[in-house]
Amino acid sequence: MIASIKHNSRNYKIDLTKPLDISIALQDGDKNVNAWYLDPPKIAPHKQDGFVGKVSEGSPVNFNDIWFNPHSHVTHTECLGHISKEFNSINKKLKQFFFLAELITVAPEQMGEDFVISEKQIKYALGNKKRQAVVIRTMPNLGYKRSKKYSDTNPTYLTEEAAKCLVKKGVEHLLIDLPSVDKEKDGGELLAHKAFWNMGGKPRTKATITELIYVPNPVEDGTYFLNLQVAPFENDASPSRPVLYKIENK
Repeated sequence: MIASIKHNSRNYKIDLTKPLDISIALQDGDKNVNAWYLDPPKIAPHKQDGFVGKVSEGSPVNFNDIWFNPHSHVTHTECLGHISKEFNSINKKLKQFFFLAELITVAPEQMGEDFVISEKQIKYALGNKKRQAVVIRTMPNLGYKRSKKYSDTNPTYLTEEAAKCLVKKGVEHLLIDLPSVDKEKDGGELLAHKAFWNMGGKPRTKATITELIYVPNPVEDGTYFLNLQVAPFENDASPSRPVLYKIENK
């Protein structure tokens, strides 16, 4: 199934039968990815007044309750409502779902006791490219990211300057394979979040940040079309399923 797309006066072709899913699925228990000191997510049959929602236990249907936090347990997309005093819903702010994206791979730099993604690295990786979305894969990139326990590990993060650089390049949608674009323990400064959403000026209300993605190694750096699928939750963040499509006629 080949789709032809016209974007900024250029024509592109993508094969819709070859999606590259870069999300991490939610699953019950300790094998799930986890961050921010929460218990593992739970998926279990609903129980009420003798009813157990499990076919193997006599129910006509499987009927599960699910407990999770999108920021901690699954690939998620968030809007400025994540840090604004006013309520802002990702379901209201994200109204388009298809974007021209650039996938870049970055080996974080050491800065004191931390590892960071710097402005210099962003500039080098993107050059003069203008993209609606940027997908950042960090090294090392092993499969354990799908089940990593990030709490109290001081993961890699973006510098404030790196976030500002993305804004200057017109990037509206940032996707990254980390639990946060900011340092795990920063005293609530949230410098990268605030810079990306321009909270010190005119807030970028349509911009989004997607965290806890996983880009398999065989997926090469370069330009793709991104389908950013988000569950319709009226919340600052929602579970999401970003899917890349390779451009066939670059």
